Amino acid sequence: MSTALIVLAAGQGTRMLSDRPKVLHELGAVPLFAHALASGRALEPDHVILVAGHGAEAVTKAARALDDTIEVVVQAEQHGTAHAVAQARPALAGFSGDAVVLYGDTPFISGETLAAMRTARAEGADVVVLGFDAADPGRYGRLVVDNGALTRIVEFKDASEAERAITLCNSGVVAADAKVLFSLIEAVGNDNASGEYYLTDIVEIANARGLRAVAVTCDEAETLGINTRAELADAEALFQQAKRAEALAAGVTMVAPDTVYFAQDTVLGRDAVIEPNVVFGPGVTVETGARIRAFSHLEGCHVSRDAVVGPYARLRPGAELAEAAKVGNFVEIKNAEISAGAKVNHLTYIGDAFIGEEANIGAGTITCNYDGVFKHHTHIGARSFIGSDTMLVAPVRVGDDAMTATGTVVTRDVPDGAMAIGRPAFEIKEGFWRRLYEKLKKKKMNQTNQE
Repeated sequence: MSTALIVLAAGQGTRMLSDRPKVLHELGAVPLFAHALASGRALEPDHVILVAGHGAEAVTKAARALDDTIEVVVQAEQHGTAHAVAQARPALAGFSGDAVVLYGDTPFISGETLAAMRTARAEGADVVVLGFDAADPGRYGRLVVDNGALTRIVEFKDASEAERAITLCNSGVVAADAKVLFSLIEAVGNDNASGEYYLTDIVEIANARGLRAVAVTCDEAETLGINTRAELADAEALFQQAKRAEALAAGVTMVAPDTVYFAQDTVLGRDAVIEPNVVFGPGVTVETGARIRAFSHLEGCHVSRDAVVGPYARLRPGAELAEAAKVGNFVEIKNAEISAGAKVNHLTYIGDAFIGEEANIGAGTITCNYDGVFKHHTHIGARSFIGSDTMLVAPVRVGDDAMTATGTVVTRDVPDGAMAIGRPAFEIKEGFWRRLYEKLKKKKMNQTNQE
């Protein structure tokens, strides 16, 4: 069955008290709406449409950064959820298959739940609505079910006392044939307490047309929506708790799990060891047997088997560590390949570079990769030894089995097996400091007396 995802992300989110669109606030180091997209990917959709509104330009930019196949449509004025879904209709012209409506501020709907909705469609339901039994129904819309059929959804504002007593609540997630969905939306009116076009009204319209609507249920925790900063913080805590449990169950060792923070797409291999206070940004893969030591921050990088990172290390996007490579304390790696067995142990910056196998990079080494306009590449050959406090002025190449002396500024290529020495001449001036010190003391004394 062909499927199209329609993710609603047009709301302003006034209760967030933010200049940013609500769906751009981050959960698991990615925008909120990215979680709905990830869940929907379980259906292997043919089309993914994001309905933007407030801050549409910024939302579009964020969507393109995640996946350039996402089609963004704009709901210029917000007139309710049915109106929002209708904005996707032109993008699905000629499409034949199901449409699944998700929400950019509801991050925890699982792929398994969406698969259950697909099954209900396959079993003959024309419209499938996702519901949940709420511990405290509050102001949720209620699902009215009669003999297994979903007859209507009533918003809290419009519900009677008897309807408000119902605990089966509406998540807002809907699945239906796309053509049927848009046909039903055409019949939705706005004669209600808010004057909006409710997507929920399609259930009653479907029943009036002789179509069959059903409710599929999920755990209430999946339907958690984000409307305030406090709810976002609670959601982050739930997300991190789930990711930690997932990692432990997969054979990852975490010394202090509550201090490790994951991104949505963090991948950790079996027998990886994660020490306390490690933060994973987006795009990190750590292979089996690697160790990430305390207080390290990783983003957009790949750490191979048996490599060691940290403590207090930073791996930035493009960092590639081969097997048994070592990156130590207060080292920063950016867009650089560290080959097997190479060591970058102390107080060093390696950017836009290649470090060969078994090379040793001394403390305080810097690849001077940026000239203010362009980035330049540094190549350090296999088994080379880079002395402490070496400045490598890119573009530059140090050959295999070569060496740079401590304090050297490398501005030309160093051949294989050679040694580069580039430091000012060292002089000793006997008695100079004693004479200068006495002179300075007298000058300070004179200034004090004048004051």
